[in-house]
Formats: sequence, structure tokens, C-alpha cells
Amino acid sequence: MKLIVGLGNPGIEYQFTYHNLGFLTVDVLANEQGVQVSNRHCKALTGRTSIGAEPVLLAKPETFMNLSGLAVRELVGKYEVEPGSDLIVIYDELDLPFGTVRIKQRGGSAGHNGLESILNALGTDEFLRIRIGIAPEKTIADGAKYVLSQIKRSQEKVIDEALDTAAEAAKAIVTDGPQAAMNRFNRRDKEEIE
Repeated sequence: MKLIVGLGNPGIEYQFTYHNLGFLTVDVLANEQGVQVSNRHCKALTGRTSIGAEPVLLAKPETFMNLSGLAVRELVGKYEVEPGSDLIVIYDELDLPFGTVRIKQRGGSAGHNGLESILNALGTDEFLRIRIGIAPEKTIADGAKYVLSQIKRSQEKVIDEALDTAAEAAKAIVTDGPQAAMNRFNRRDKEEIE
């Protein structure tokens, strides 16, 4: 079974903030698959589906961002998920250009509290990540305040495209494997930069 976890904060006040792009991507996947992510267990809202022939559990931790690892550790344990090959975590990335999507196989948290919590809870950095870039146009003084701010109406089109791309990347990882997915989605970003 593949476990796809979108990071975010529960509560209507956080629903459309930059920090909730992981949750919003899981919502896109659930909508495409025709499933509800509403089963409450392991400190998360979950929904079961299949992508290709692979059974998949979609999850949105209810622990708040800074404690995401508690839910992920419980889900990994309950469903006997192998983090290195079967866990995909989707989240916002302050260091990536706005609207870009990149897949990464391992590494540190780059100051992302949700990711830091997962790294500590699992005791490994060997799991797949789909990062959605939210770098602001100009330098900001307070990154924490920025990630919890509401997505601007003028950015909704770019965000919607990024969420669709992140959902496609998750499906590609499940059906084609991480390397093929990285070749496809990470190259796209390089072409845009050049």
C-alpha cells in the first residue's frame, strides 16, 4: 500500500493558506478518485482508493503542522508502510519558486516544521516528498506569518495549476516509480528556468 500524506493545519481559518497546499493536493486527488478523506483514525483524516493497480491511503493529519509526525508514524505502523518506497509527503516549500513542483527522495526539512516532525518521528529522511513552491515575490521578514496567510486571489490560477501538477506527480510516482516521475516533473522546472 502507498501512503500519500498532505501536510496542513486543520480548521477553516487555515484552509486556503500557503501552508495547507499539501491538504489541498490530497483534496484534488480524492476528488479525481471519487473518494472522501473523512475516515478519522491514527490522528488523521483518511480515504482509501487505488491508483493504477496500487492500493493507496490518502491522509491529512489532524495534529496541526508541527506535530504531523505523530499521525504519519501511526499510519506507517498501522498499515506497515515502508517509508523509503511507499510514503509520499506533499507540502509547501518556501525555498522553491512560486508555483513550481519538485519531487525529492530524501534530505532535511529546510526549516519546514511539519517535515521536521516527520523526520523525527520516523527516524529517517528516506521517504518521497512532493514540494510545492511558495516563495514570495519580494523578501519577507516573517516566514511563519507568510505561510499562514491566505492565498491571494491573483495567485489562485497558479496555485490551482500547481495543485494539479502535484497530484499528477503523486500518481506518476505510484504508477511509474519515483525515478521516472522525477525525470518527468523535475526536468519541467529546469526547462522553465533556462
